[in-house]
Amino acid sequence: MQKNILQIALDVPLDRLFDYLDGGVDVQIGQRVVVPFGTRKVVGVVVGISETSEFAIEKLKSIVQVFDGEPPIDADTFVLLRFCADYYQYPFGQALLASLPTRLRQIEPAVSRKQFLYKLTPEGLQASIDEIPSRQVVQRKIFLALQQGSLTEATLKDISASWRPAIESFRDKGWIQAEQVLAGFKSSNQAVPPPVLNEEQTFAVNQVIESTNTFKPFLLHGITGSGKTEVYMQILQQILTDPDSQALVLVPEINLTPQLEARFRNRLPHFPLVSLHSNLSESERLQNWRLAQSGQARIIIGTRLAVFTPIPNLKVVLVDEEHDGSYKQQDSMRYHARDVAMVRAQRNQVPIVMGSATPALESWQNAQTGKYTLLSLNSRAVAQSALPNIRCLDTTKLESENGLTPVLVNAMRERLDRGEQSLLFINRRGYSPVLLCSACHWIAPCMRCSSRLVVHLKQGRLRCHHCGHEQKMVRQCPSCGNADLHPTGHGTQRLEETLKQLFPSARIQRVDRDSTSRKEALNDILNAVHANEIDILIGTQMLAKGHDFPNLTLVGVIDTDSALFSPDFRAAERLFAQLMQVSGRAGRAEKVGEVLIQTAFPSHHLFNALRSQDYPAYAQTLLQEREMAQFPPFCYLALLRAESSNYRDVEAFLNFAFELARSLSQQVLTYDPMRAQMEKLKGMERGQILMQATQRGALQKLLASLTPQLRASKLAAKVRWSVDVDPMEF
Repeated sequence: MQKNILQIALDVPLDRLFDYLDGGVDVQIGQRVVVPFGTRKVVGVVVGISETSEFAIEKLKSIVQVFDGEPPIDADTFVLLRFCADYYQYPFGQALLASLPTRLRQIEPAVSRKQFLYKLTPEGLQASIDEIPSRQVVQRKIFLALQQGSLTEATLKDISASWRPAIESFRDKGWIQAEQVLAGFKSSNQAVPPPVLNEEQTFAVNQVIESTNTFKPFLLHGITGSGKTEVYMQILQQILTDPDSQALVLVPEINLTPQLEARFRNRLPHFPLVSLHSNLSESERLQNWRLAQSGQARIIIGTRLAVFTPIPNLKVVLVDEEHDGSYKQQDSMRYHARDVAMVRAQRNQVPIVMGSATPALESWQNAQTGKYTLLSLNSRAVAQSALPNIRCLDTTKLESENGLTPVLVNAMRERLDRGEQSLLFINRRGYSPVLLCSACHWIAPCMRCSSRLVVHLKQGRLRCHHCGHEQKMVRQCPSCGNADLHPTGHGTQRLEETLKQLFPSARIQRVDRDSTSRKEALNDILNAVHANEIDILIGTQMLAKGHDFPNLTLVGVIDTDSALFSPDFRAAERLFAQLMQVSGRAGRAEKVGEVLIQTAFPSHHLFNALRSQDYPAYAQTLLQEREMAQFPPFCYLALLRAESSNYRDVEAFLNFAFELARSLSQQVLTYDPMRAQMEKLKGMERGQILMQATQRGALQKLLASLTPQLRASKLAAKVRWSVDVDPMEF
């Protein structure tokens, strides 16, 4: 009997498929298999079946195992990942395997527990609560909950521990039916009624609904508090009335997922929803992934990796905070989830909505040129909710103590007297940025990076926020022996200490990566804010977006000036977005908010635009600057990075790559090799080459020729190297 030759993708850094014999077993494209690879056994995915091979048949090995009790990965997922692997210059096998939940990359069988989902039958929908005796309290509670949507066993247990007799009674009456589903699906029995949309929101929703079953990109530009999330929910509610339809909702960061998830569950309880992000356990992620793959989950909400989830009946894609840099993967395959979502929507012929108060300049330019349809929300959704008053405090004229001007301190005191909340925004963790010797000006360096160690006073540690290296606090200057070492600058811990001295009776909470390392820590803090159990919040960018605090009326911004004159051409764009986001936390309800920004450059055009909340005007200014300098969106970039413990190896590899790139294309401007902005990271010396083209196709053509030749080079074996297409920072 003729054995088929299977073309299998493996998680190895080689851009090719591997041929194996099927071993006489019936195998389908898309199935996971176990194969021998060298001295070990690994999991792979069958992506093709052939009768021939470039290798002699007798030299091919047979597969060891087929996981035949699970649905195969669909062709759409293959096509999407193949496109991404080609575009981002990454091995297809690694891209494919990395997109799967961890359990599906392991040899052990990935078993998911089953549970039942209960919902009313047509007879049950016609039934009335009056048909249930008033003494049957549990039955009546469960019946009312079922009228709002399907319920899992977990939700039924929340209603009553003695739920089973009620379900059996309804089953006997023919009122309910049970559908077996994978464990992991959560339902909600809280149906929150939708608010009335304003005219702009209604127009936005209608525009998207009219484009159902058609690829059309929308840029939803709305000021903070304009009700973008409500627009998302109304779109979902209407599109998901098709009983088989599914929706993908992308959010930039894990800490935004639980809030959005809860709002969606409460507003849309009858649409099964799952989330996908790195805070889930391996089993939870597998269960939710399979619920999406099977079509049982109707709403899939997740961070960037969720963009590759198999969704067989995808009808709409929503990308919240589309400008956010978190959508860009910074290692492995360096994809941008927003851009991949665009490709996915196009291939599925469905609308995609990208929302932001401060869209990425690339997206804004696409809206201005007609590639995207611009939908604007120019007023706050709550009529009596005014935009905050933004003022700049000139630090060249105002004295400050520990980084706080008297004006800001007095404003905080006024809020405390009125029982209102304040937020101080500083984008630095730790006690202070650096530890300084007062005698010789030695600054504690990181031995593994070209960076400085940050003081974490409570832990008595010095930490590098780039590579993670940490050490005990230095008590004596290693350069001159001086014991007078001072923390210099302002971090969240130092600010917390200062505020406790200024306001000893105030309830102060620091919110940064250190204080929220426990899984539920951030949610606990947010709940305390909503319960008015916190007076002053000290936050990094974790608090800058997506949070709605009705009693928070003051935002103070401590240190922003370093970004105004950064060599990174995107720094001003990021700073404006960040300040707009954090300003939006002030005065979200009927109380008027105030934003005080401490800066030495109060007349800078960025602050002028911020005071007037005029993103379009500032975007136009930045676009003019970008066009003059020929930076994106007016060109296309790729960055070749290399690193090694010895910079001579980096230099040799980059010089070879530079000459090769120059010889391969005259349409792409290849800049000379140079050291990276952070020359040393995690003990590795780093360098890079920037490639720039006016046409995306020309850049892709060069990379398609360059990358394979670099892989084959002996010089490549001495360095770690990567290609970053459309880099966000360099």
